[in-house]
Amino acid sequence: MTRPKVLLTRPWPEAAQAYMQAHYDTTVNDSGKPLTPEQLKAAMTEYDALCPTVTDKLTAEIFATPNARVRMIGNFGAGYEHIDIEAAKKAGIVVSNTPDVLTEATADIALMLMLMASRRASEGERQLREGGWKGWGTTALMGQSLEDKTLGLVGFGRIAQATAHKARTALGMKIAYFSRRQTTADIETAHEARYVGSLEDLAAQSDVLSLHTPGGPETYHMVNARLLGLMKPTAILINTARGSVVNEEDLAAALKAGTIWSAGLDVYEREPVVNPALLPLNNVVLLPHLGSATIETRNAMGMRAAKNVDQFFAGEPVGDRVA
Repeated sequence: MTRPKVLLTRPWPEAAQAYMQAHYDTTVNDSGKPLTPEQLKAAMTEYDALCPTVTDKLTAEIFATPNARVRMIGNFGAGYEHIDIEAAKKAGIVVSNTPDVLTEATADIALMLMLMASRRASEGERQLREGGWKGWGTTALMGQSLEDKTLGLVGFGRIAQATAHKARTALGMKIAYFSRRQTTADIETAHEARYVGSLEDLAAQSDVLSLHTPGGPETYHMVNARLLGLMKPTAILINTARGSVVNEEDLAAALKAGTIWSAGLDVYEREPVVNPALLPLNNVVLLPHLGSATIETRNAMGMRAAKNVDQFFAGEPVGDRVA
């Protein structure tokens, strides 16, 4: 019996990739480069399923490829803003994602960014490596404590709740949040979380403002000069969500002017390009999209994507279906 043809647009962690190769006629793009729109169009006619990542922009034009063979998109990742979901539905193509499995790893990165930004760790390491450290001093590289400070979470889904738990229990922070819908009383009680009715009010009240929203038109440049101007001059901005949520030019200007204390970013609007205005600033921590980058998490993501593909080709309901 002929096995379905599947394309992995990037190499997967060893165990998950080996599973796909054992169960499907699997091709892996191991070039180290994202596929071009032309390559994605060609893939639509050559494979039964595609397993893309956040770097693959699956647009309406790609879904409209004539004589398309692909019937399943098994996304490797929880976010799917890079996939035109309505176009996929119109084309009759099933789309799945990998929720849940990257929650703790991404929350860890949010916490790490808070600590690095508040304690000037990135700045200090650069100073040491570049030979600028002159030894211990009573006022050298003084940062801020996070204990008893307010962590404001924009969005209150799984990752935000995990971040709240870690920040409250490990760092003694107070939790406030804003989201489109207020969560249930039991969840608020579990995290000792206080709902704030607007993003603007949350920004003004927070010592750390951490972003946990999806990308897309509704959140595009949600953090801009106006919002940054409402924040405390001692405040810290953290983004582990999507780069498009932050206007990076406005953020760079705010950091340079001292409008806010610092920022910690793991995602960028034009990845892998980082806005050049951010690069020379000492009061911003810049990580290369490490949110889910643990061996355990990435293998779990691959196996979750594989399970979705298995369910589709077995004619079963796809558990993580988003289209």
